[in-house]
Amino acid sequence: MMAESVWKIPYTQPDSRALEQAGFPPLLAALLASRGVTSPADARRIVSTEYSSLYDPLLMLGMEQVRARIMQAVSSGEKVTVYGDYDVDGITSTCLLTDYLRSLGVDCGWYIPDRNSEGYGLNKAALKKLRDEGNTLIVTVDCGITAIEEAVYAREIGLDLVITDHHECRDGQVPDACAVIDPKRPDDTYPNSELAGVGVAFKLVCACSGNTRAMLEKYADLVAVGTIADVMPLLEENRCLVRCGLRKLAEDPRSGFYAIMNEPGCTPKKPTASFISYTLAPRLNAAGRLGKTDRAEMLMLSEDAVEAAALAAELRDLNRQRQQVESEIWQDVHQRLKGATPDTPVVLAAEGWHQGVIGIVASRIADRYGVPAVMISLDGEEGKGSCRSCRGFNIYAALAACADELEGFGGHMLAAGLNIRRDRIEAFREKLASYYLAHLPEPQPDVECDLLICDSSLLSLENVRALDHLEPYGSANPSPVFCISGVRLVNAYGVGPEKQHLKFSVELDGTRFGGIFFSHTKEALGIAAGDLVDVAFTPQINEYMGTCSVQLAACAMRPHHPESLCERILENDRSALWAAVPFTPSRDDFVMLWRRFGTALSVESCLDGVLSCCPPEMAPERYCLCLAVFSEAGLLQSESGDIYSSSYEKCNGKVNLDATEIMRILRGRN
Repeated sequence: MMAESVWKIPYTQPDSRALEQAGFPPLLAALLASRGVTSPADARRIVSTEYSSLYDPLLMLGMEQVRARIMQAVSSGEKVTVYGDYDVDGITSTCLLTDYLRSLGVDCGWYIPDRNSEGYGLNKAALKKLRDEGNTLIVTVDCGITAIEEAVYAREIGLDLVITDHHECRDGQVPDACAVIDPKRPDDTYPNSELAGVGVAFKLVCACSGNTRAMLEKYADLVAVGTIADVMPLLEENRCLVRCGLRKLAEDPRSGFYAIMNEPGCTPKKPTASFISYTLAPRLNAAGRLGKTDRAEMLMLSEDAVEAAALAAELRDLNRQRQQVESEIWQDVHQRLKGATPDTPVVLAAEGWHQGVIGIVASRIADRYGVPAVMISLDGEEGKGSCRSCRGFNIYAALAACADELEGFGGHMLAAGLNIRRDRIEAFREKLASYYLAHLPEPQPDVECDLLICDSSLLSLENVRALDHLEPYGSANPSPVFCISGVRLVNAYGVGPEKQHLKFSVELDGTRFGGIFFSHTKEALGIAAGDLVDVAFTPQINEYMGTCSVQLAACAMRPHHPESLCERILENDRSALWAAVPFTPSRDDFVMLWRRFGTALSVESCLDGVLSCCPPEMAPERYCLCLAVFSEAGLLQSESGDIYSSSYEKCNGKVNLDATEIMRILRGRN
């Protein structure tokens, strides 16, 4: 992270007293309070992953009707197809419901449309094909809620359609199907509207079986992978489902997941949400992106270890192929941008760009340049585009404003897709740029910290271990990011084959902590041993040769620039004292300064002059606080009444510096 990055540091300390009194460890209590959770009852509900936090599936509107139609198919021996989607949520949903129906003896197949030739969701040609193959019932997973016309068509050709989905209804409409479940239906009151598609499918099998615990033991790994890959909020019921799934992945994974996790370089010490997001899910996703979804689905349904290993190897190769295609498109993008730094949305189009991969490249562009990105794959006069937004900008609303230039579009705030004719691309680019400039998103910090750590005791082994109660981390429940500010960098050196990672240690109020910052060097960060630095980090437990210690896994580091805070302190800005807490002077600090300067103590007339007189062994912020306390105590005076240009003023008797308002505020906020 470069020095010019913007950090959001919460200098106001959260009030966590109620949580601590209720028995929550101090660091966990402070983190919860910083996220707005101050009630012990709310905190217990958040950290709970008990089985009891799962809701009754029959609370979902339409579940009785869906269950009845499914059980009718079971008893009548009907031929059924589960109709899914080509992303990870769709693949896991399809596997879960297909496997369950087969376990009941149903002649059940599965169908996932081709990403490139068919696109997302139900289509009439597929429905007719499935009807002609003898299917009497189609059950959708992770799709179907917007298939208004397709539901009518299914009824016309004598095909029963049951829809299970988790997406938003279009204009509040629900398709005219045999039965529909979707927790986002406007008339549904199910307590968790943020289930993934696989979560809805799981609720269906729980309703059909009447045994949620047994279904959890059998399918929790599928639910966890689909939920995490689809970036569903990991709160309450979803947290419980994912936590159970991670445990199953660790202890009793199905053959397909076991095969993936035994691929070289793919074996986790312990399955986590991050492992699923960055290692496991991309391999499943690669199959859908490259039109080979059947390989992923076969892997998920396989019960043969040899077959599963072969399929896992295929997914590995597909993922490498996807990475190569992505790299080629990314290089093409670099050449097209020619080193420019765009300040309006990037809209690029080309023949031959792989439709299944351009969305990833659009995400990289948006992350790199901080503006929305639209990548369009052209085929003749027609183009299909993938759109990704930057933080705070609604790309779906932007497309709606540009609808006159588009053949069609869909999606949500952060990601969308579109169809456009080649000859409308330039007009679309101009209109999108105008809309963006008229709706500029609020600037977002590069680094956002949950808590400023001022007391090293908060980073004890016991306190850091207590953070495990909030796992698994993910959407709406991110890993905690803490900050220490103005600490001395004791040492810093490169590690790794090419010294590409930074190993370091810092000292916080007398306690030394080791840390690691992957893919960063001290040269790139502009720091050196002995400097004052700010570090944003997630604490971890590091075990080495049987000894455990707290390690700071840094996500950002920068040189500490005290000028702004020092200026606010010297200008008697009381709100600055929140930020100044880590630099609260001790009695020894006051004594050292007084002995050094004594009656010769005077304050320069400008900030640079003041800081030039700071003793090298003292943080500038602490030095300025000492001057401010001396001034408030009457030991420094100036004609203007400011701290600047003030000098020693003789006082009669002893002066109690701790009685000053500044020290009382600082002590009270420690």
